[in-house]
Formats: sequence, C-alpha cells, structure tokens
Amino acid sequence: MSEILNLSATALSTSIHRREVSCTEVLEACLHQIDRLNPIVNAIVAMPDREALHGLARERDAQMARGESLGALHGFPQAPKDIAPAAGMVTTNGSPIFRGQVTPTDSASNARLSTAGAIFVGRTNSPEFGLGAHTYNPVYGITRNAFDPTRSAGGSSGGAGVALALRMLPVADGSDMMGSLRTPAAFNNVFGFRTSPGCVPAGPGDEVFFQSFSVVGPMARSVSDLAMLLSVQAGFDARVPLTRRQDNPSVFAQALDADLRGTRIGWLGDLGGHLTMEPGLLELDRQSLAHFEAIGCRVDAVLPRFDLTRLWQAWIDLLSFTVSGNYAAHYHDPARRALLKPEAVWEIERGLALTGPEVFEAARVRSAWYQELGRLFQEFDFLVMPTTQVFPFKAELHWPDRVADRTMDTYHRWMESVVPATMAGLPTLGAPAGFSASGLPAGIQIIGPAQADLAVLKIGHAYDLASGHARVKSPLLSENAEQP
Repeated sequence: MSEILNLSATALSTSIHRREVSCTEVLEACLHQIDRLNPIVNAIVAMPDREALHGLARERDAQMARGESLGALHGFPQAPKDIAPAAGMVTTNGSPIFRGQVTPTDSASNARLSTAGAIFVGRTNSPEFGLGAHTYNPVYGITRNAFDPTRSAGGSSGGAGVALALRMLPVADGSDMMGSLRTPAAFNNVFGFRTSPGCVPAGPGDEVFFQSFSVVGPMARSVSDLAMLLSVQAGFDARVPLTRRQDNPSVFAQALDADLRGTRIGWLGDLGGHLTMEPGLLELDRQSLAHFEAIGCRVDAVLPRFDLTRLWQAWIDLLSFTVSGNYAAHYHDPARRALLKPEAVWEIERGLALTGPEVFEAARVRSAWYQELGRLFQEFDFLVMPTTQVFPFKAELHWPDRVADRTMDTYHRWMESVVPATMAGLPTLGAPAGFSASGLPAGIQIIGPAQADLAVLKIGHAYDLASGHARVKSPLLSENAEQP
C-alpha cells in the first residue's frame, strides 16, 4: 500500500494502464490511508458505501482487462470539493441550509473527472459557501492542517489540500475566488493552480452569464501531476459561454521542461509594506527567489504604481456584490438567515446596500489594475509574491483578527495577499516556499500574464524541481508517528 501511495499521480496512471497495479488495490490503499488519518484531520466527508466503491473499482479493472481505458484518471480515487454538484452525492456547500442535500447532476468539471475514470470516494470539506480561507463549518466541523493538526488547513479548498498532503488522494480539484486553491496549498505544502477565467468550465447550474471571480482548478503534490489533472478539467463547454473554445486541453499533459535562462521575475514582496505579514514569513518567502535564480532567471524587486487601498475597496465591493447576488434569497428568509454564519450575513448586507454606480466604479478600478499589471509584464515575464500573510494559525480561531501589530478590520483582510491576482484575472500557481522554524509550511504565488496558463506551469515545474520543498512529507505520514 505504501508503494502505491508514494507514487506520483502520473506514475500511478501509468502503472494502472500497464496493469502493474489494479484499480482495486489503489482504492484499498487510499481507503486505508483515509481510515488511518482522516479521523485526525477531517479532510474527506460524506463518504459513500464502501461496497459500492469496491464495485466501481472492480468495474474499472474489468474495463482495463478488455483494453478499455476511460482516461488519465482511470481508477483514481477522487473526492470533489463540497461546493460544486456531484451527481448522487451530498452537496452541502458547508451550510446547514443544505445539510443532506443530494444533487442529481455533476458540475462540468466533476463530470469530466468521472468521465476520465475517477471513482468518487467522498467530498473534500470546505467552509460555508467557500467564504473565508479557513475550512470549518457547522455541518462537518474543522479540517486540520496536514503538518500540524492543531492548525488551520486554509481554505476554501482546505479538505483537498490536506487529503493530498496525506496521500489520501493522488490529485484533487478545487476552486478559487480569494485564494481558495492557493492558501490551502501554502498551508499544506502542495500546489494549487488558479486558472485563467474560461480555462476550466465553472458550472453549469445556477451561475449567471457574468464574468465571475471564482475559477475551478487542480491541486497536486507536483506541477506535473497538476498539469495532468488540468488536461482533464480544461476545455470548452457550450453550456458555459465564457469558456475558451480555442484551447486544446492535451497541451497541459505534455512535457513541461523548458529553458528558462534569462526569464525575468518581478518580486512584489509585501507590496512595499502595504501587506502586514507575520514576523519571519516574508523573509522565508524571499529565500525562495534563490531557486528561480538557480534555473537561470533574473529576479528584481518591483512595485506597482497603484493605490492599493483603492484596489482593496474595489475588491470588497465586488465580492459583496457577488455574494449577495448568490445568497440574498437565504438572507431574506428569516429561518434560513438564522443558519448563515456572520461573515455571510455581513457580505450580503454590504452587497444589498451597494448602488449600481458603486459597483461600476469598482469594476473600473479592477480594469485599471489589470492595465497596471500589463505594464509590469512589459518588463517582467512573471511576478512572484507571498501567498499568505500568516503561517497556519490555531484551528479553533474563526480567522486571525490581528497580524503582527495590526488589527484586521474585516474577516478576510489577513488574506489580502491573494487579491492582486484575483482582481486581474491572471493565472497563478500557489507553490511551496519552505517551513518555519517550528515546521509550519509557507507558500509563494507565481503570477503569469493573461491566459499564460501553460507558461506558468512550466516555470512552476522548474521551480518545483529546483526547490524540492514539495517533497518534504508530513510527520503524520510516518508509520511510527505519534497521533495527536
């Protein structure tokens, strides 16, 4: 079992297709790991009947014996994030409003995972409606960090990040609005990729025909594995009009090796002191720049010429506008309003109070920010900055209300570092950056120009090989580890 669990996802797919390992053996190995470690961290929830899962694995083995492969994920245990619908499974969105809700259809991305041969063994836990970068909710409880279960797993794809780090899953899916793929990647020493809008279909369902902040993307323990999953997720879907027809998803499954000598990296750091950082974190993140230099990149510090306070105000206005549009119906129903967490109520009330001109002005600021980053990309090929402003914090906290010597004025101010890439709609890789003296993981963001998803993966792959950070395993993976 340990040999199966330690395979990369790409190697696992090859082994299954060569019939060196059976889909049943892979399922049993992952279920054993879930049984061993999930009670500690609570990453995977709503698991279906085990006999049904074994039946699916036997079916995948029979297909393989006939030479019938469903795709790259043939026989892969998967657990879709508990936000996007998965047919026949409970989809709660982390909210008691939807406790026990079984959805009849798949989201477009989940359908692609299933069509490619994945076996859904449960759901990965997420905060209520995906709000806040700390995975806890009143339905399933707290998901705990893979390296220190007393700490937060990040979010909102927190369950996915932990399940990956602890080898419960070979790869994982997630979504990202305000760092929901990037923050749990940083907190759990894995990779999370915020794709360009339209690269992976989000929906179909109740989504409106409107360019959203939220995107769907992959998580993995290496960039090669990340790219393999993205090759399954990506591509045009006629039901989702903002997906890109011209992209060929198979490009992501090709070799990522590239000569990066002379590549120009712009280091944004803490944006000239605008971001309040936990002591020691910025220095740790800055050390990761040496790995870019080792692969031939030139790294220079740079600051955008922009009013970052204005950018933050535009962000929270557009976020509240989006959240209120999605969830105001719950707010207007007194019974359901009582079940909403305070942060959701705050967002909805802010959104309902906004005027049309205020929303338009926020969009104007967003557009100006995109143009400013476009100016920087005339000088640099990629931009790099910290993923988070804090190390993983105590799991029982709702959110950090103070960072260093500064009080946080909103529930999400402590995660402002992920806003620049989100507001510009740029492809961004969350990558490991090392560990604190006490062993807590940290991460950086590699931001690319518009729609340069493959280029970001290529430099991320080279960084992955040079740094080796992602190959550091959680102490919980040791067979002799003392279980807290």
